[in-house]
Amino acid sequence: MPSIIKATLVATLIASALAGCVVEPVHPRRPPPLVEVVPVAPAPGYRWVQGHYRWERGQWVWLPGHWRY
Repeated sequence: MPSIIKATLVATLIASALAGCVVEPVHPRRPPPLVEVVPVAPAPGYRWVQGHYRWERGQWVWLPGHWRY
């Protein structure tokens, strides 16, 4: 009887340890950045934030650059 309890305990510990594993999906390579024409700043004190790609819904999506105060 004790061997059944030990086997059950070991199986439970292994299952709980494996349940915590998180596998990161492999994304396809990020495309090269797009060339953006930086418009004139809306006012003094603004800085340009360059556009970049973001992984969204299974594909790379381009987020265009913008001015930030």
